[in-house]
Amino acid sequence: MWSGIGRFEKPPGDESRKLDTIMPVTREILPEAKVHPHIADKIANYRKELIDQVKSLIAAHRVVVVGMTQNPFPKRARRLLDSQGVAYEYLGIGSYLSEWRKRLALKMWTGWPTFPMIFIDGVLIGGYEDLVPLADSGELKKILGSPRA
Repeated sequence: MWSGIGRFEKPPGDESRKLDTIMPVTREILPEAKVHPHIADKIANYRKELIDQVKSLIAAHRVVVVGMTQNPFPKRARRLLDSQGVAYEYLGIGSYLSEWRKRLALKMWTGWPTFPMIFIDGVLIGGYEDLVPLADSGELKKILGSPRA
């Protein structure tokens, strides 16, 4: 269940949440019927090459971290993964002052508002603060210790 700002909380009594558990994500998106056909291609193809690059990384690697320079949270996530002995692929996209349009496309695609964006077995798990409980509980090692789904 989503609560607060992007926090995932287990429903009461559910102590076995897995990454492949499907939880409904309710986020309002403008209906296609409310988009003028003249701009439909612009919307559909906005920064498509970057989204395709991230999709390729997700398909090729069990853990992918997408971040940016000058932001301490991608660095913290990478340090945590390194300390856990977890192999990952990192994609850095600009800094606070550059390439924000590229990062905007990823935010629109995922619905996730901040960086890093961490994917495990193709599932967006959130950012650094969402990775910490997975590592602390041992769930991260458990997930990565089993074959990729």
